[in-house]
Amino acid sequence: MSDERTADLGFARVDLERADRTGDPEVVYGAGKTPEQVAEILSTLHERHPDRAVLATRLSTEAMAAAAAVGAEVHTVARAATLGPLPATTGRVGILSAGTSDAPVAAEAALTVRVHGAEAVEIRDVGVAGLHRLLAVRDRLDEADVLVVVAGMEGALPSVVGGLVGTPVIACPTSVGYGASFGGLAALLGMLNSCAPGVTVVNIDNGYGAGVAAARIARAVGRQA
Repeated sequence: MSDERTADLGFARVDLERADRTGDPEVVYGAGKTPEQVAEILSTLHERHPDRAVLATRLSTEAMAAAAAVGAEVHTVARAATLGPLPATTGRVGILSAGTSDAPVAAEAALTVRVHGAEAVEIRDVGVAGLHRLLAVRDRLDEADVLVVVAGMEGALPSVVGGLVGTPVIACPTSVGYGASFGGLAALLGMLNSCAPGVTVVNIDNGYGAGVAAARIARAVGRQA
């Protein structure tokens, strides 16, 4: 049964009050849901929050098509869709990615940041295999209120960044790498064992979680500015 707090769709009970509790509406996690379910949840949340974008993540090609059919904008690299207008931004988040293979997770983080009300600035392909590329954008790192650093392989990039800046760093390991990377576990452990202070870590491939945390920090900093 639906009430003012939830919408019972039969296959899911959609949380309609999350924005009131946390400032951010519920997000649709698309993996494991049918395209029709994704579209229905998106539409239900949009009806409740027509003034701001609703996000759906981890979408299959079919789910992206279903989302587009109900008016959502599809973000192919991020494997996501948004329905409704993006909010005004407060604060700035820098999203650094080590290599092109990390792009889907970085794009998910950047889109999440934007949907959750902060500015997202992507800095791509600055992995430690070519350290000069990171040093060339060193000044840009200080322009952000918080940094999300996305990397696979051995996961060294957040430690390097953490040694260069005093900005909070949210490290996001990806499942990119050869066999001994164990699907991102090597990068995760490398980031958890970082010797650089101020580095916190989210789960493997969790661009969404990194984006939400970063946006909340950036918004808080922006409000105090």
